[in-house]
Amino acid sequence: MNRSLAVFASVVVIGSILVLSTQTSGAVEINTSAKTSARMNVNAKMTTAAIRTQPHRLVVQVDVNDPAIMNLALNNVSNVAQYYSEIGQKVGIEVVAFGPGLHMLRDDTSPVKTRIKSMSETIPQLTFSACGNTRENMSKAEAKDIPLISQAKVTKSGVIRLMELQERGWSYLRP
Repeated sequence: MNRSLAVFASVVVIGSILVLSTQTSGAVEINTSAKTSARMNVNAKMTTAAIRTQPHRLVVQVDVNDPAIMNLALNNVSNVAQYYSEIGQKVGIEVVAFGPGLHMLRDDTSPVKTRIKSMSETIPQLTFSACGNTRENMSKAEAKDIPLISQAKVTKSGVIRLMELQERGWSYLRP
């Protein structure tokens, strides 16, 4: 019983101090607290706004000659582009093909070249990079020039391109 009385007395004393404090200088303390809270809310809104204006960036790796994987990669690209478009945010997307995955970007063997052409027309922030090393090795192995689709740009090394984009903060996806 004494403990309850002590707690009650403490609450009464603290309450009295707060009341006295508000009557003398508490208005300043309360306003300071309100200003701090308002500042925190403004900072939170500014941070959220900054996140929304910074473009998202995604690099997608394709390294297998499998039409199902190629289509899955393009489905992922399409879904990401659509999502950020719907919420009014920017996104940059790059598909990097190397090794057997270069067939995705070959004009003579790509099972998805029509789809890539269509997507490139509707998703301007989408780019395709073809590994120059792989292209060179395929040219030697097949004893012919390897034609690429017009949407593909050649990069020296697909693996290095992936590394550099990730080092710059790009998100990585391998379907």
